[in-house]
Formats: sequence, C-alpha cells, structure tokens
Amino acid sequence: MKQKLNLETWNRKTHFEFFSKFEEPFYGLTFTIDCTIAYETAKEKGISFFIYYLHKTLAAVNAVENFRYRIVDGEVFVYDTINVSATIMRNDTTFGFSFMEFFQDLEEFNKKTIQEIERIQNTEGLLSRDFSGLHNLIHFSSIPWVDFTSVSHARNLTFPDSCPKISFGKMTEANGKKTMPMSVHVHHGLVDGYHVGLFAEAFQKLMNS
Repeated sequence: MKQKLNLETWNRKTHFEFFSKFEEPFYGLTFTIDCTIAYETAKEKGISFFIYYLHKTLAAVNAVENFRYRIVDGEVFVYDTINVSATIMRNDTTFGFSFMEFFQDLEEFNKKTIQEIERIQNTEGLLSRDFSGLHNLIHFSSIPWVDFTSVSHARNLTFPDSCPKISFGKMTEANGKKTMPMSVHVHHGLVDGYHVGLFAEAFQKLMNS
C-alpha cells in the first residue's frame, strides 16, 4: 500500500523540486558499523549473518519515513512497507538480482530469504523475474572481500530511480570488536543527511539488540 504526498503542503517541496532536476540526484555516505553483538546473536540463532543484517537493514529502512518515499511519474509516494532486491552470488561467481519480502518476524524472513537465495543460485543471468512496477525496494549488495571506505554505483541516469542503495563490505576484527563498512546512497530530493543519520542510528540499535 502507498499514499501520495501533497507536495504543496510538504515541507520538503522546494528541496524535492531542486534536486529532482539534477542529472544525478543521488549522494552517498560510508560509515563503520559495530557488528560484534549482531554476529554472535546470528550464530546463536543459527541464522546466516548475511540474512541477519539484511533483516536489520530492512527494519531500519522501514522505521525511517523518508526511506519509504519513492518518486513515481513525478509524484512522491510513501509506502507502508519496503522490501529488497539483493545481489546473490552463484557458484560460477556471477550474480542475479533477487527479491525478498520484508517480515518483522526474523524466522519468517529467514525462511523466505533462504528460498529466494536458492532460487537465484539455480538460475542464470542477471534478471530472473520482472521488476517493472516495483518501487518499494532498496537495492542491496554485500562485498565481503573488501574493507572499503567508499562506494559508487553504476546507474543509468535516463532511468527514473529513487530507491536507496545500501552496501556492506568486509567484516574485520580488532581488540575483540567486529566492524563492517556500510554505504548508503539516496535520492537527495527525498532524503537528507539528517535522515541518513536517523537510519544509521536505528540500524546500529537493532544490531546491538
């Protein structure tokens, strides 16, 4: 479900109009996440750490309203629920775009996500389903081989897109503390640095819970 925002009464109207005229309205921030508690919790629950922090990412996205804004045909909508398209690697080192629904319940999310990962790993090519009309997504990727300090994304600037792009890097450990780099790219007409800060705070709290 989604609701259309009234741009005339929206306090971000001028911001939206200004940045929406840009050829590249996306900007990105990279920061470090403490995943010490989350890694141990995932192990205790017998859940893949990838699935665990993917679930926490979606929970934080859905908790911050600006991350649920999407631009559709020039109008801004706020969606009730945001799901995810994550890149899933296959044995031959290619990857495919997946689709995972968000469930608040971790066990349900884990079960459905495992099924989708297995489906992607048994297909070929980049696209194994139709993504047309799906706006209530984030684009998600994990790069566990690189402890990166910044990320850029390949983008077709002629294709209308307002979905946040969230990436994680290699987990490292020092003095008993595990950390990962996290990159967040968002449309500046919808999301400011303040809102990314709210998201980062919500995500870290969920990882520590």
